[in-house]
Amino acid sequence: MHKLQIKRIYEEPNPSDGYRILIDRLWPRGISKNEAKVDDWAKSITPSTEIRKEFNHEPARMEVFRVKYIAELDDNPETAKFVDFLAEKLKQTNVTLLYGAKDEKVNHAVILQDWLEEKLQLLEVK
Repeated sequence: MHKLQIKRIYEEPNPSDGYRILIDRLWPRGISKNEAKVDDWAKSITPSTEIRKEFNHEPARMEVFRVKYIAELDDNPETAKFVDFLAEKLKQTNVTLLYGAKDEKVNHAVILQDWLEEKLQLLEVK
């Protein structure tokens, strides 16, 4: 299986990125669709506007945000399809989840990557 990675959308696209998926609900400011080189835009698995605004990228709120976002992922019927899609893509190439947040540690992409890796490992066990 290839690598699942996360990266700021503002970083230069690289062939090692493989399949590039934007995982923000809103298009990131200051970057054109052409520059971004996005293969897919997975709006359905992004945090709801309500918990995203409540979190506001504040480190002190990260744990509460993590719990709420994981609950949303677990309850979202679209996530199972997304996990299956990723599993298939990862058989062929690396997959890079792209996000716009400035902080590389305090953002939803970190949570999503951990959650997806856990789900993908469960698929491998089956």
